[in-house]
Amino acid sequence: MLIFGVVAIAVTGALLFGAYSAASAPLPEGFPPPSPDGKIEVKQYPEYRAATVQTSGDLDAAPSRGFSPLFRHISSNNISMTAPVETRYPVATLENSPVSEGEATVSFLYRSLDIVPEDVAPGIQIEDIPPMLVVSIGTRGGYSLKTYQASIQRLETWLTAHPDYTVVGPPRRFFYDGPFLPDALKRSDVQIPVQH
Repeated sequence: MLIFGVVAIAVTGALLFGAYSAASAPLPEGFPPPSPDGKIEVKQYPEYRAATVQTSGDLDAAPSRGFSPLFRHISSNNISMTAPVETRYPVATLENSPVSEGEATVSFLYRSLDIVPEDVAPGIQIEDIPPMLVVSIGTRGGYSLKTYQASIQRLETWLTAHPDYTVVGPPRRFFYDGPFLPDALKRSDVQIPVQH
């Protein structure tokens, strides 16, 4: 019976590792890896190209609302999926009384700047994002707005302790793993653009 339990644990671990690996698409060229869980880092990102949709309303639902039209976009253009999916949140989410509604953008990031889609549906904007310095915190677990807001508070505390960094843009969240991965394994980075 003990052997059966050990084998079951090993098989479950292998399946979870397989799901974790399969859910992770490659990063765009030059992107740093996800931040470790709970670790705050300053990271430099290169210029990148993104397909972006605008959403409004419940910020917790913004990533899922933007996903379908973007997935149709990359599928119709035979563009490979990359990770992360990016959501940019309103600057108001940096204020002391966090908002849960507003305008957000959701983007699929292309693997390289050389990719140019042939067909762009209405409502999708192709944009080149300039190089960016950010302060970033890694998170593990579900992709809720509550987790985002807790991470923003930790980043703001860090920024208060490091006044040589100035906020220069709206916050964003990078979602690295797909919806079928168990919440406990999902990785994301919450980031605030800064200058030093």
